Amino acid sequence: MTSTPHHGHAGHDHAAMSGVNSMALSATLHCLTGCAIGEIAGLMIGTAIGLSAGWTILLAVSLAFLFGYALSTLPLVKAGLGFGAALSLVLAADTLSIATMEVVDNAVMALIPGAMDAGLVNPVFWASMMLALTVAFFAAWPVNRYLLQRGKGHALTHGHHAGGAVSGARRLIPTLTTATLVAAIVAFMLGGFVVSVADRLGDEQVTETSHASSRR
Repeated sequence: MTSTPHHGHAGHDHAAMSGVNSMALSATLHCLTGCAIGEIAGLMIGTAIGLSAGWTILLAVSLAFLFGYALSTLPLVKAGLGFGAALSLVLAADTLSIATMEVVDNAVMALIPGAMDAGLVNPVFWASMMLALTVAFFAAWPVNRYLLQRGKGHALTHGHHAGGAVSGARRLIPTLTTATLVAAIVAFMLGGFVVSVADRLGDEQVTETSHASSRR
């Protein structure tokens, strides 16, 4: 008889912990999508125009913060918040998570030999980027979980998302789910990796053909 309240309390704690873990997973994936878009864009631009590794990293980090904040701000604006109020909430909710991801992501890229200088048609670039983003995700997840447990982080914006009818120009703001963005980013990166592998194999075949012709 006396054990019933204890079991009920334990079940409630387990459900609460599961809820926090789920929200932390969603929040981390949400931040990761914005960071990934900015990182990929920054590294692609920096590599394409021949920026140094330092300037490329600076560009990638800047764009990661820009896209990370944008992806969190737009849904709040669509829900009815003013842009200033929405951005203020996002700055408070997402900054630590994005910063954690950026530090870890760029540290991994910098530590992998040749990753920053590999070029867009080199499999090393895409494989390194996928590894770096994966490590960044696992680094940021406990940060988001810690913030959510204390009513901070994405807990600040959770109650403000659109739940009813949207009117006016706010209807033009696209609604992109985290799952959709993650799938698009994974597909893009895998596509880049496959294209770079195919390009490398093509170069090797051309080289072998050239050597064979020169020996005749």
